[in-house]
Amino acid sequence: MRIDKNLCERRGREYSDSKKNRRRQKMISPVQRLYETCKETFANCGPGVVPSAEKIERLKEVLDTMAGADVGLRPNMPYFKSIRYDRPPTITYLHLHECQKFSIGIFCLPPSAVIPLHDHPGMTVFSKLLFGEMHIKSYDWVDNLPAEPTPLAKPLDNGLGDATTGIRLAEVKMNSAFRAPCKTSILYPADGGNMHCFTAKTACAVLDVLGPPYCEPEGRHCQYYYDFPFSNISVPEDQKGDYAWLKEREKPDDLTVVGALYKGPKMVK
Repeated sequence: MRIDKNLCERRGREYSDSKKNRRRQKMISPVQRLYETCKETFANCGPGVVPSAEKIERLKEVLDTMAGADVGLRPNMPYFKSIRYDRPPTITYLHLHECQKFSIGIFCLPPSAVIPLHDHPGMTVFSKLLFGEMHIKSYDWVDNLPAEPTPLAKPLDNGLGDATTGIRLAEVKMNSAFRAPCKTSILYPADGGNMHCFTAKTACAVLDVLGPPYCEPEGRHCQYYYDFPFSNISVPEDQKGDYAWLKEREKPDDLTVVGALYKGPKMVK
């Protein structure tokens, strides 16, 4: 029996390379793995362009396994404590990375802190609760029902002045509390709950990946909304809780988000 020496050497090198790759995957930090997976996921994407299902699942799998310790965060850190009690708690944002394709950051919320209802124009967004308990409410726009109030679909005023101006109908996609560890939530440019609101039930850390990131010059502005019910609309009675009118608003005056230096494991870019 003749043995092909070159073939044996080639297979030996391939086996050695495979072992090195597996060893590297075990040694690489979770945050480094996240960065490299994001680069691959959003490489050929842009505003309104959703990554392939395979790439979305790969990034989701990476995020699903992550916890606060992977980014150097613990619930007893100062980020998660309220300093003043005469106004809503301050939210801290830790910036990890931003480029034209995607951004990675962490929101640190003390108990009862709220990130108000806002949108993500043209974006695919991954949100992973690293620790804590949080309530999430999200909406998508409704296109197959009246887009403007009518006599049969009149919003309640709720003290908002002319409540029928600049209003659009939306459907509730999520209205639930989540406690870590839990799966990553994903929203898309036109569905999955593109407008959402976060309310911290306890101290919470939320890892956010946006592809592409907000960019005012390119029209990706963060728009905030009021949400309020309607008095009547042409849907079955048992479905009325699934809808609301959203009204554009300015950034809330009592929303305070401050930036802080990320001090967790480094990412090699």
